[in-house]
Amino acid sequence: MKTVTEFPRKVIENPDMGIVMPDGCRLSARVWMPADADKNPVPVILEHLPYRKRDGTTARDSLTHPYFAGHGYACIRVDMRGNGDSEGLMEDEYTEQELQDACDVIAWAAAQPWCNGNVGMMGISWGGFNSLQVAAKEPPALKAIITLCSTDDRYADDIHYKGGLLLNENLGWGSTMLSYSSRSPDPALVGEKWKAMWLDRLEHEPFLPAVWLRHQRRDSYWKRGSVCEDFSKIKAATLAVGGWGDAYKNAVSRLVSNIDAPAKGIVGPWIHKYPHFAVPNPAIGFLQEALRWWGRWLKDEQTGVENDPAMRLYVMDSAPPRDWYEERSGRWVAEKEWPSKTIGQRRFHLADGNRLGDETGSLSPVKVASPQDCGMDGGEYCAIWLGPELPGDQRADDAKSACFDTEPLTASIDIVGAPVVELSLSADKPVGMVAVRLCDVHPDGASTRVTYGVLNLCHREGHETPKPLVPGETVTIRLQLDDIAYQLPVGHRLRLAVSSSYWPLVWPSPEEVTLALSGGSLSLPERAAGTGNEVSFEGPEAAPKWRIETVRPASNSRKVERNEATGEVTLAIVDDFGEDRDLDHGLVNGGVAREKWTIRPNDPLSARGETHWTSTLSRDGWSLRTETYSSMHSDATTFHLTGRIEAYEGDTLVFERDFKEEIPRDFI
Repeated sequence: MKTVTEFPRKVIENPDMGIVMPDGCRLSARVWMPADADKNPVPVILEHLPYRKRDGTTARDSLTHPYFAGHGYACIRVDMRGNGDSEGLMEDEYTEQELQDACDVIAWAAAQPWCNGNVGMMGISWGGFNSLQVAAKEPPALKAIITLCSTDDRYADDIHYKGGLLLNENLGWGSTMLSYSSRSPDPALVGEKWKAMWLDRLEHEPFLPAVWLRHQRRDSYWKRGSVCEDFSKIKAATLAVGGWGDAYKNAVSRLVSNIDAPAKGIVGPWIHKYPHFAVPNPAIGFLQEALRWWGRWLKDEQTGVENDPAMRLYVMDSAPPRDWYEERSGRWVAEKEWPSKTIGQRRFHLADGNRLGDETGSLSPVKVASPQDCGMDGGEYCAIWLGPELPGDQRADDAKSACFDTEPLTASIDIVGAPVVELSLSADKPVGMVAVRLCDVHPDGASTRVTYGVLNLCHREGHETPKPLVPGETVTIRLQLDDIAYQLPVGHRLRLAVSSSYWPLVWPSPEEVTLALSGGSLSLPERAAGTGNEVSFEGPEAAPKWRIETVRPASNSRKVERNEATGEVTLAIVDDFGEDRDLDHGLVNGGVAREKWTIRPNDPLSARGETHWTSTLSRDGWSLRTETYSSMHSDATTFHLTGRIEAYEGDTLVFERDFKEEIPRDFI
């Protein structure tokens, strides 16, 4: 990545610009803008987050916002109320208060003498979600957004549920927020009131895993803020960006297909990171692409973005399975319109002999009774921390599944889009699930997961009104797998692997389930295979990196442990983020996240998840630490959740609080 130090306009920075909401709550913003903006007003770019501008997102903010400011924009990075250095309290994600605050910030910014009246909004993940949701509120000054790694459907495509099944990330990310939002504001910014703000925040901290688990169907809670309910409300020009290594890849296609305003999509090989510094490589000149977008819609410059292809997609080459890639070879393709008329559907059928063939064949019933630890090589739902989080070799999980293989390919296949699987099956219990993986089987037998999907069979007719299965009764289900762009080469086989469990990605069914497959097909979106790039990007650029001193280096580990006496299998994850000292203001921040996911292969009710986060802040003899804990297990009828916050000033415990929730299972 090229570091840029000289910009067309000189940049000034304000680390704490106060923006007072109509109810009197002061939000703290870090602002970068051209030094002469008061004489030559500029558009505003807003990023509105709970992740702490002072220490949480500083690394990426430093690369991005000064770069935009140097090219003639005022960048406003706001701490949401109840987080970082802002006043107030946070109740949940994407509340009406959060969205209204963003609309009020937009109106405030547009009215400033240094603003030309036009505002853009951007963000990755949370900031990508609320950019879409704020755009649907239609604030008059908001002319364009860039949404990255986000979703248009809060129920079906976020960290809570997938295919109507409970994602364990519901506990994992809820625990992350318990740690992030329980941290103190910085006394160097907010002054003596820091401790009162901190204690008030701790006293009112929500236990979000339980909040989200109370809504196991796609009810009004999830529909609010899901822009797929009415895409026509988005009038802002929308650039949607995703990564094939990320959990949030499917929304890009839906946004480009359904938004009436100008909308374009870019999907690369990346995990959950901005594409100018994302991995796996190749990274792209995302900031330059963003400047083209902002220039057209916020400055009325003729940058040509409206003539860009509807979708620019990176078709990854086949690669041996690994839980981490520094680089994925492949090529960029361009689709002028989306959905694309150049992508056809190739149909395969499940047949006797574990065959996946072009011709329809008979299938004698195939029993699928996967051990509960099937899925241990599935990687993280959302790869984000730069550790060994990607899916590894699938052979162990394939052995616990029903697998159907093609013959070795005699011609390569470019899969571009969302494969669709139809299965005829029955179950011997009223509540069950199915997981389907599409794998690239190499000549040496190694199995790379290409894409996958899961479905709660009680949700086979929709996520709003689940109903139990009738044991022994055959049903036909349709399961759309995640979007992907991947080239299968000559000599490899395509495998469809079907299992009745997928731990620790999703919570298991209340009883062991045996499925009987009696038929099925795979519809594969196939694009004409090619070579070479059809579109190109500039190389990645950024402003200078965050100036820090490393106090403790970061490290990541992911280990599977098996107790041979009990059969218990545990996935233990430790993400040590290290400790860093900000060389500008001296604040030292650090953290360690720990997760344990435990299950016995023959007992779904043995499933248990546990998390423990340690977060630290210190400066010149002042130090704070929070320890946050969460856990979840279940019996046949009820989820049992616990949580705890401990807050220390120095070594003195100044606050403690416990959470305990029992929530009925609702066809999960």
